Amino acid sequence: MEGSSDDGPPSTGPPDRRTLRVLERRLADDPLVSRTAFRPGSDEPRVLEGYIDTEPYPPSIDTARLDVRWFTTGGFTVHYVETTVTDDHWECRWDRHPNVHNARLHFHRPPDGTDVVDLELPSRHPIDVLSTVLAAVEDRIEQLWD
Repeated sequence: MEGSSDDGPPSTGPPDRRTLRVLERRLADDPLVSRTAFRPGSDEPRVLEGYIDTEPYPPSIDTARLDVRWFTTGGFTVHYVETTVTDDHWECRWDRHPNVHNARLHFHRPPDGTDVVDLELPSRHPIDVLSTVLAAVEDRIEQLWD
């Protein structure tokens, strides 16, 4: 499951279904997550969706979701999206994939994900990456109440 170096392959490769299933179990056990689903389905998952329970959010937040893609090359995308009751979006994304805009490992900053910066993570192990993202979601919830 561990990713390769940042000089890795020039494409993301196929989905790592085993890792997606491991991450689904981790998300399903997290108190922030109300439910999980695979797209297009559990037989051949490409995307893991984690629906965040909006109970801890202010009333202005209608939905919150994580979309997780993990690839056999160690590449990944974890996209966090909030939607307000007025249908506005706040989003950010943690990525490790070949691109032309930044280093292979990078972060698309909120509120709209267009500002991209290089990213350093203490570990690229899938469980550690997901833990980093969930901690950021908890921080986001706290910020919304400030």
